[in-house]
Parts: sequence; structure tokens; C-alpha cells
Amino acid sequence: MKNSIKIKNALWGLFIADSISMPVHWYYKREYIKNEFGTIDAYHKASHPHPESFMVGNTYFPNVQMAKQLNRPFDILHKHIQFYNTSYNDLDINLKVHEGEHKNPMPLLDERYHYHHGLEAGENTLGANLVRVLIRSVIKNGEYNQDLFLDDFITYMTTIGQNRDAYLEIYIRDWFENYSKGIAPELCANTQHNRWSIGSHGGIIRPLILSLTAKSSYDGVGIAIDHQNLTHRSQNISSALAQLVPLLFDLINDNSPMDSLNSTVEDIALVKLHGFELSKKYANAMGPANIPKDEMWKIHTEFTDERLSELLPNATDENMITTRFATACYPEHGIPLILYFLYKNSFNFKQSILDNANAGGDNVHRGMILGALAGASSEEIPKDLKMGLKAYEDIKNEIDEFVKITS
Repeated sequence: MKNSIKIKNALWGLFIADSISMPVHWYYKREYIKNEFGTIDAYHKASHPHPESFMVGNTYFPNVQMAKQLNRPFDILHKHIQFYNTSYNDLDINLKVHEGEHKNPMPLLDERYHYHHGLEAGENTLGANLVRVLIRSVIKNGEYNQDLFLDDFITYMTTIGQNRDAYLEIYIRDWFENYSKGIAPELCANTQHNRWSIGSHGGIIRPLILSLTAKSSYDGVGIAIDHQNLTHRSQNISSALAQLVPLLFDLINDNSPMDSLNSTVEDIALVKLHGFELSKKYANAMGPANIPKDEMWKIHTEFTDERLSELLPNATDENMITTRFATACYPEHGIPLILYFLYKNSFNFKQSILDNANAGGDNVHRGMILGALAGASSEEIPKDLKMGLKAYEDIKNEIDEFVKITS
């Protein structure tokens, strides 16, 4: 039987891990974290400048004329439009240099705005706030309804003042580009075949939480993948959910965390291209956008016969983080890292989320997944971490109401 306390703690874990990782999101070089913060061990605001930010200049090209004819809202950027190159504004920031882990084009340092520019210590990113949109939709309707969630998603993203986070993942921008063309909302998701980064951690987070509405992990996997396909059509995400949903259910059903993890890692295959080699390949191409789609597909979907269970007994931060697995947004790298942090710390909640934050890269989205798993294994979440969230009271109320429906 599902333990309602552990469901609550899984949700708290998600929001806490998101916010605590936020200030160093996409810091690929860990020395940048050490130089600016020493180590992340508390909530911090997003600082300026970001040493490796290539958010500035990201594209968003909705069909404005068609959207207006269809009476469909298209502006999802609002005040953050200053950072983006779109079909309805001119970017006033030059992308002059190729720096950072992947050598993507980026501005000079003084215009290298943080991905979460303007967020204060304890605030949550858009990814976590879209989990709240989902939770509120379930609460409002007493159950999950796909069409009503999509309505809430569209309203949230297109209403001025709702989203304070400057960083909109590519899946959101692609989704609304399709929506502006008149495509049915349930079909607006881009595919991993067409856009490699659709296969990212961001596609796991909401489906993993929605699976908690199911009575069993068997049903939960189906619910999760069905919801996933609304925004991310990705083989890699589906594979990850097929492993993570049963693990989450084991944890909320009070099974031994380490026994459950050891069972899970037996089925986790290892991606062929190692983390260091992946970064080198991206850098040599002067950014992953310059690598042909067919080659990118192979990079992210070719696996070895090894299993993660073979690596963990001798795993260390040095031979796992960036060396064996990239800290980028891809589940084939991030899921093994999540399981490594949980294994290394025997599911200790605080140490696991701090290790993830200080690993850098896509620590925010990777962290939400890890935080949910670490929280689900915990009897209690530190009160100071919960109350340190800026939206503590609202989040608490939403968690309490959601758990009444899922328990």
C-alpha cells in the first residue's frame, strides 16, 4: 500500500532539489561552482553573469499571423523576450564567442545572463512550476484529465506574470510553434528523431509524478508514458520511465531503498559514447547543432552490453561525473548519475541532492528526479529545507491536496 507520507516527501524532494540546484544550473565546469560558491549547501539566487550561458539567442519562431487568425495565444516569453531570437522581436545581443563545454555560440561575459535570471534564493524554476500546474489540475478536477491539463498548461505559459523564470526549454518553444500553426494540442510535441534534445530529463519529471495517481507501477508506467507524449516524443524518456516508475513505487510502498535500487540497476544499460567523449565531439563540431541528425540519433541511442550494476561497486565522483557520464540533459547519462548518487549516499536525502547540485550541468532537471526518489525513501524531510522555499505555504497546500487524491 502506498505510504502517503512518502508521497509527500517525494514531492518535497522534487521542489527542494530543483531550487537548491538552480543557482548553478548549466555550470558544466565544476571549478566555476567552487570559485563562486565553494560548494552549494543552501539556497542561493541566480547570479550574474553566468560563466557558460548560451540561453541568450535561443530561438522561438511561432507563426504569429496564423495564431492570430486562430485566436491562439503565442507569446510565452513576455518580459524574457529580450534573451531570445524570435519571429516577433529582434535580438539586441550579439553572439560572438564559442566557449563552454560544448562550444555553443554565446555573448560576451557581461551579457551572459543566467538561465534563471531574476530568481531569488528558494524560488523554483519553470520545470518545477509546471509540476505544480499538473498537481493543481488534478486537484481541481479530482483526477487527471489530459485536455484540462493542456488548457492549464497553455494558460499558464501565455498569461503575463505567471512565469518568472527566463529559461524555457526547447520542448516548450517547439510545442508552441506547432500550436501556433493550428496543430491539435495533444499532437504538438516534437520528436527526439527531429530534435535530439527532446530526449531530456525535463520530459521525465511530470510523468513520474503523475504516475503516483495509479494504483500500481504497471498502470503507472502507462499513465506516465501517455502524459510524456503530450510534450516529449522520446524513446529515451520512455525507457527511463519504465525503470523509474517501478522504483518510485517500491520506495513509496516502503520496500528497502537499497534493495530496490540494486534491482533497478541490473536493467540500466550504459550508453556507448562516454561523457568526456560526448563533450569532445560537441566541442569539435562547435556545438551539437552542427552534428547531422542521424549521427545525433546514434550518439544517444547506442548502448553497450554493460550494466550499471557492474560499475557501482568501484564508482567515484572522479570516474563517474563527466568522465563516464555527461552532466548534460540526456537521461542515458543522467539516470545512471542519479542512481550513483543514491547508491553512494545510501539514499541520504540531503547529501544526495547536494551531490547532484554540485555536479553541475543539468542539475535542476536531473535533481527533480533524484529529489523525488530520495524523498520517497525518507521518513522525514528537513523542515528548514521545506520552509526555505519561497512558495512554501502554497506548495504545502498543493501537496496535501494532491496526496488526498493519490493515496
